[in-house]
Amino acid sequence: MNYKTPAEIASAAVNAAAAKTRLSVPQMIVMGFLAGAYIAMGGCFMTVVTQDAAAVAGAGIAKLIGGLVFSLGLMLVVAAGGELFTGNCIMPIAVLSGRVTAGAALRNLVVVYFSNLAGGVFFALLIYMSGVLSPAAAQNALSIAAAKVSIPLPEMIVRGILCNWFVALAVWMAFGALDMTGKFIVCSLPVSAFVAMGFEHSVANMYFIALGLFLKGDSSVLSHCSIPLEAIEKLTISGYIGNLIPVTAGNIIGAAVFVAILYFIVFRKQLIEDTKRKINE
Repeated sequence: MNYKTPAEIASAAVNAAAAKTRLSVPQMIVMGFLAGAYIAMGGCFMTVVTQDAAAVAGAGIAKLIGGLVFSLGLMLVVAAGGELFTGNCIMPIAVLSGRVTAGAALRNLVVVYFSNLAGGVFFALLIYMSGVLSPAAAQNALSIAAAKVSIPLPEMIVRGILCNWFVALAVWMAFGALDMTGKFIVCSLPVSAFVAMGFEHSVANMYFIALGLFLKGDSSVLSHCSIPLEAIEKLTISGYIGNLIPVTAGNIIGAAVFVAILYFIVFRKQLIEDTKRKINE
């Protein structure tokens, strides 16, 4: 059998969380930076591929294609190695199991979050400076960013919850896949689903909105802009922060409550016994 059972996945998630808390701060920073850049790579790939896909294939198919190519980001994190905030939000299962302290988990989450931000913004700057975006792709990127800062606050939170329920399940199932093919499948389908359904991922938004801010300041992009002015005006640093805070809160709830806590309830006895055994070794 080349996959783990749900009970074995729960134990693997706890072991992974314990390993994450043992990383040094420099390691967290570097791996968090890389993960932020990897998610941005998937975001850029999606932006380029979907720039005209709706006109050719229809809106639904375009969203599906966009989700499939965006899954590159999570696959890079899983296969190449990286510390991703949204995936790490399942760490409460290890806290509840008594394997790691709340402080150690929080340290990882805070350091990784801001490292993801640095990686996403850095990659957005590189893409902007490279000049590789066609006018259509630049318009698509600007439209994505403007749409994200225009979402009503309650919807941002709910979309964040729904998004990271999917992403955390992708990470959860990746613990259970014992080969790269399996990991690719379990990562790509949930990620494709959340993208196609329009949910909000905080780390992806770190890149998407940053790129939108860079493009907004480019007169050559604005001169061909067909996006309503009121939408462009909302694309500010304040709008950036105003998106990240509620989406991040939703992402935390989606992974911590609907994956970490609920699976801890299911496998509580086993996980606590595992912790006691580890302590006595």
